[in-house]
Amino acid sequence: QVQMVESGGGLVQPGDSLRLSCAASGLTFSSYIMGWFRRAPGKEREFVARISFNGGSTDYTDSVKGRFTISRDNAKNTVYLQMNSLKPEDTAVYYCAARARGYSRASSDYDYWGQGTQVTVSS
Repeated sequence: QVQMVESGGGLVQPGDSLRLSCAASGLTFSSYIMGWFRRAPGKEREFVARISFNGGSTDYTDSVKGRFTISRDNAKNTVYLQMNSLKPEDTAVYYCAARARGYSRASSDYDYWGQGTQVTVSS
């Protein structure tokens, strides 16, 4: 059974940093493209970032480029999202997701999901 568990969310002030983690089990982690998505209140879930099997390729939505960094540790079956210079508009539930093949920003293309972790940016 595949399990993906996010952690690291919380309440922070604008300009602060957070690092989200997503620990996966029940799958061959290094064979999956990993992504981060988020859902803000009243909005649909949106793509944030994704990383290739070995971490050599990454992709970000424009609103987080230069502030967020996705990385992975295949030895630990974990993907990370380092979030710097956080803004109130980054407030959302953040989800990690796994996709078996092909690069995609579409949430419907991802096979497995975590339960989400809340990130709130407020002064």
